[in-house]
Amino acid sequence: MSHGWFFCDPRLCGEALGFLPCRTCYNLEVFLLSIRLPQLVTGHAVAQNSSKPITYADAGVNIDQANRTKQRIKYLAHKTFTKGVLSEIGGFGGLFAVDKAKYLDPILVSSVDGVGTKLKLAFEMKVHHTIGADLVNHCVNDIAVQGAAPMFFMDYLATGKLEPEVAEKVVEGIADACKHNGCALIGGETAEMPGFYPEGEYDLAGFIVGVVDRDRIITGKSVEPGDIILGLPSTGLHTNGYSLARKLLFEVAQYEPETYVNEIKGKVGNELMKTHRSYWAIIKKLIAAECVSALAHITGGGITENLPRVLPRGVSAVIEYGSWPVLPIFTHLQSLGNVPQDDMMRTFNMGIGMLVVVPSKKFKKAETVLDRAGEKHYPVGRIVKGERKVSYS
Repeated sequence: MSHGWFFCDPRLCGEALGFLPCRTCYNLEVFLLSIRLPQLVTGHAVAQNSSKPITYADAGVNIDQANRTKQRIKYLAHKTFTKGVLSEIGGFGGLFAVDKAKYLDPILVSSVDGVGTKLKLAFEMKVHHTIGADLVNHCVNDIAVQGAAPMFFMDYLATGKLEPEVAEKVVEGIADACKHNGCALIGGETAEMPGFYPEGEYDLAGFIVGVVDRDRIITGKSVEPGDIILGLPSTGLHTNGYSLARKLLFEVAQYEPETYVNEIKGKVGNELMKTHRSYWAIIKKLIAAECVSALAHITGGGITENLPRVLPRGVSAVIEYGSWPVLPIFTHLQSLGNVPQDDMMRTFNMGIGMLVVVPSKKFKKAETVLDRAGEKHYPVGRIVKGERKVSYS
């Protein structure tokens, strides 16, 4: 229906529908004219060109600020570079050369991971420098269990609004951990996505590539009944089980991160933010001594779910309760929620971050290597006949 130059939508017009006078449309026309809007066509306003230019920064993405942040990140990454790095930070892809003099038949081993809901605690406590190390060490451990030495690492940091100080702290932690593990940080992605993440929050992921000679790959195929399982201690939760831990500590117990808890002899936040440790230094020594049949990184799923991943058909594992000191944080978590023991063992690492399966004939040698390195270790179980399962005694 038409009223002069103004057009209304017959689906909305009261006169067309038969129960309102079309004066409604006329009043709307007057209103629109009064605020200097152009004509309304089929119920949709056509926006008038703004006199002020709208930039990407107006939409929430500040390219200049991001570039300044990336320059600082570039400096941090450079400190990790090894002789294998062939490219500069800022290219479309990172280049890395495998040392062919060191590896006769090199096999690349890759892994990707995140930090999980441990990030929520980092946001609340404004502690960002340890999160980067959590990410790198987790990834390093994941490829180390196959005997791979870390070569290079790449990160993905995404946020709604880039905070340069926060991004720098995160990447500084990544760079420090890369350097500690002999791994080069050769690139990454810093994504600013307005409206996608809540204010003050970000997500973090990492991608790692390592190398191992084909005949030195640790597959677990040589594991047999009689082998001994050694446990290497964790620093705490590492990067797994935080959804349950946060529920128990902050919802059930009503703690705050600054709450001091006698049972854990420390503040809740400090305990939960302990860094996920890297086992690469000690794993290298055990591999060099040729006393490793299999390795299992104890992450999400606990011992129950992770140890079977490296067992061949025909064998199982028996883990003995009480054979290692369970960290107080796990005991306290269990008591807060009356959590069943099975749930604890398949959610948390329970104080053991890495399991080493050692041939019985090499057990003494492995202990010597560990003792000389000052690495605490506990005989926590044995390999028996079975079908790739874990039982507890």
